Amino acid sequence: MLSRRVMLGAVAALAAPRLSVAAARLGDDGLHKQDWFLDSFLELGDDLETAAAQGRGLMVLVEQAGCPYCRELHLVNFERAAIVEYITAHFDVVQLDLWGARAVLDFDGEELEERRLAAKWGVNFTPTTLLFPAANAGATRAAQAEAFRLPGYLKPFHYLSSLEYVARGEYLKQPFQRYLQDRFEALRAQGIEPDVW
Repeated sequence: MLSRRVMLGAVAALAAPRLSVAAARLGDDGLHKQDWFLDSFLELGDDLETAAAQGRGLMVLVEQAGCPYCRELHLVNFERAAIVEYITAHFDVVQLDLWGARAVLDFDGEELEERRLAAKWGVNFTPTTLLFPAANAGATRAAQAEAFRLPGYLKPFHYLSSLEYVARGEYLKQPFQRYLQDRFEALRAQGIEPDVW
């Protein structure tokens, strides 16, 4: 169960106006870029191991050019300091293009173009956020390494809750829906109605 201080801090931070977070820029590939994205060789097993050595997980963000929900993720969620601070404290972020042709080395050692990897992993929506916790470093398959997947856009409260769900290891204890229900109940018991939409 989350402490009152943690719950109040998270809710207050999400409700706060935009703080000094660097704005996303549109890259040559049509994807929104963030300064805190990892400049990776796209060797995902190594990326997770490197992140895990620093006590962090790996987030793989799959997007596509022209995606309105990807834009929303960057211009709404990633404009909130609480979300960016949580991501940068707990995850290294690798961005992939759903239709891209860059070579990516999967956890199993297979080299594929981004688009082939997305198909192999069953990514059908953008944005899709895949979370690989530090504890799963050394996994030889993506399915073993992946703890949680966010297929599509989630509003800030749910997005941050998803990140916390994985970073705190709650995915090992209960389903995400139960985690959210517990979080809502704890907030309501404190007289707080979270802004979820």
